Amino acid sequence: MSRRRTVSVRRVYEGPQEDGYRALVDRLWPRGMTRTPDLFDGWAKDAAPSTELRRWYGHDPAKYAEFARRYRSELHQPPASEAVARLASVADRQALVLLTATRDVEHSGAHVLAAVLQRIQR
Repeated sequence: MSRRRTVSVRRVYEGPQEDGYRALVDRLWPRGMTRTPDLFDGWAKDAAPSTELRRWYGHDPAKYAEFARRYRSELHQPPASEAVARLASVADRQALVLLTATRDVEHSGAHVLAAVLQRIQR
């Protein structure tokens, strides 16, 4: 019997709240944050939604279902699929915290990515 992956989503501005590997999963660097190496353990920008998809979505909750469908499709194509595989590997070994600057975490790419990572078969 395999252990279920522990994947959570937090805003990057909240700072460390739990143990685990902290990965920024936004394509852009968070506004107002200095680039210091201790903010998180890795930056998986290839796992973030494409610039085109991000701009189309514009964080409009009315578009979330379609955004999530399109984003899941992107996650199956390189380089996103390779980044997802790396994140899944990390989540197999320890808790994984996906960090995003997005205010509405429930309607974010990080939330979609967390669900995808939970469903990947080992």
